[in-house]
Amino acid sequence: MKQIEAYVDSVYHNVGGNNTEIQELKAEMKSHLMEAVYELKLEGKSDQEAIDIAIERFGGEKEMRSIVGQLFKAQKVFAKWVLYIALFFLVISSAGFGFIWAVAEQNSHEISNDAKEIFNILHNKDGISEDMKKELEGLVNGSDDISKIQIYNVRDIKKDGESYTSIFEYVENAKPNYQFERKIWAPKWLFALYPNGNGDSEWYVNMEVRYLDSIMGLVLLVGVAVYAALFTIWAIINAYHHRRLNIGWIIIFVLLNVLGYLIYKLVGIRGVSKTNSRYSY
Repeated sequence: MKQIEAYVDSVYHNVGGNNTEIQELKAEMKSHLMEAVYELKLEGKSDQEAIDIAIERFGGEKEMRSIVGQLFKAQKVFAKWVLYIALFFLVISSAGFGFIWAVAEQNSHEISNDAKEIFNILHNKDGISEDMKKELEGLVNGSDDISKIQIYNVRDIKKDGESYTSIFEYVENAKPNYQFERKIWAPKWLFALYPNGNGDSEWYVNMEVRYLDSIMGLVLLVGVAVYAALFTIWAIINAYHHRRLNIGWIIIFVLLNVLGYLIYKLVGIRGVSKTNSRYSY
């Protein structure tokens, strides 16, 4: 059946892809055609008639070549886009992490300076005057990240006859001598307490500030997770096309990601080298 072999070879002529996979697909196509020829011959057709009809039913040479070429091209394009999207998420999440980290560092520096300024306002003062309140409120309103301040006079950490072992215990139970609060748009989980005590001061300040650290970690975590999942899918697709996919490689891809795929490639190269050495003798 040289005509059938020639037809199948022409269909897969210049088709790019894994050679083993192509040979298996060609063998499967030949098998289907041979089966069709056999059935047609049972119906009384001659060898040539059976071959011509089988090929005609299967599809013309140009049509089948186009279909097969498009199929392999679609597989390659899909795999490439999976890899490109994976790398896109990795780059974007890394860039986002770096940007947010830089902003968070700047904000942290500004918050630290605001805390120092508050203690400068309170320095050597026995109480908080109206002018001091206006100054404190102006400082908070001028900040992008402070939503609330609570100021405690800790000259005597005794209240209602009870003794407290530390300033922190006192502050936890005491009512602030002064408090100012304003609304800043952000989810509640972004806010954190920024306690400030000064050993040389009679004042203790709690500041509720907006921290970007949580967003920073979330952006990196989501980006890396999406990247890892897509890269694993890409590695699995490639292993499948090379007919080397098994549960062991899937586990390695999931756990080791790029390193796992490098191991997969290294094992494949060694396997090819051993095969070639056998045929060199």
